[in-house]
Amino acid sequence: MKIGIPREIYEGEKRVAIVPKMATQLLKEGHEVFIEANAGEGAYFTDIEYDRIGAIIVENAQLLYSEVDVIMKVQPPQREEVEMMRDSSIYIGFLSSVLDDEFLNLINKKSITSFAMEFIPRISRSQSMDALSSMASIAGYRAVLIAAQHLGKFFPLMMTAAGTIPPAKVLVVGAGVAGLQSIATARRLGARVEAFDTRPAVREQVESLGAQFIEMELVADAETATGYAKEMTEEFMKKEREIIGERAAQNHVVITTAQLIGKKAPTLITEEMVERMQEGSVIIDLAAEQGGNCEITEPGKNICRHGVTICGVLNLPSTLPIDASAMYSRNITQFFKHLYNGENRKLDFEDKITKSSCVTHNGEIVNDYVRNAIRKGANT
Repeated sequence: MKIGIPREIYEGEKRVAIVPKMATQLLKEGHEVFIEANAGEGAYFTDIEYDRIGAIIVENAQLLYSEVDVIMKVQPPQREEVEMMRDSSIYIGFLSSVLDDEFLNLINKKSITSFAMEFIPRISRSQSMDALSSMASIAGYRAVLIAAQHLGKFFPLMMTAAGTIPPAKVLVVGAGVAGLQSIATARRLGARVEAFDTRPAVREQVESLGAQFIEMELVADAETATGYAKEMTEEFMKKEREIIGERAAQNHVVITTAQLIGKKAPTLITEEMVERMQEGSVIIDLAAEQGGNCEITEPGKNICRHGVTICGVLNLPSTLPIDASAMYSRNITQFFKHLYNGENRKLDFEDKITKSSCVTHNGEIVNDYVRNAIRKGANT
């Protein structure tokens, strides 16, 4: 198959979908790899490197899209990119943020088969394809470094001639991949860390990283069948906010990570809770792109309210483009190999990974989650 890697046009995006090492694997499988000129520049992969391993450098996006059977991207395609795709071609990459009627009609009009990386189910045999987890790990790491930069005190315990300085206290809300990486990174920097999560299964993981797990009446079915967080009732959320508010007031840094695929992030920290926090504290809101876990988060901005710095961080994986590109590239390559692994390269919709991740095929929406979300939106 002819695989195309366009340059990302989303503002601030530095990642590239396929790095030279993974391009080599695709070439060995008999595919052709076409890459737009300078597509890897933001992640410090040069055209020379791609050319050296046998990839074909294409001068512009229009030529690339007209040549290939498969498009692999990081950021969801914008309208002009979809319009350049060949009819009946294949798209693989992130998608959920653009899945509205207009986009779906456009992609179905061209009979594009599309796969959303964020819809890959979290099961054992898809671990090597799990781009959400890979990128969340980077976001969790960067969140702690940003917090350390904005916090007006040391993270570790410091024994100095001027006296002993106690360590910073960090609260991590949500112990998924991003949260666990935040815990591990904050602990490496010497902070005292505690974590909160609604899922009973994560307590052992939190404690194994040296953090204290905050007790609450846990919910046995807090996860969906595919391993993602469920939306909870308003009564439960009220109780959750009470606990978070009490703990946030006793910590110097709060890192929030709670997100729901395709929905607005839950509000876990109200302005009243921010007002009760210590002056000089920092909130890093990893859900800013979905509206934020903090009520007053402003996506893409650092603001100060009531003496607390609230960082509405966006696209943190792109701030570490070398490793982020390498990780994502491995994920998407493994996913592609899974999808088209037979001699006839036909899709197996009986397979859970293929079925869950496919959004459109043969001019129709084939993903139940997307179909129901669109139907629900039309009825409200």
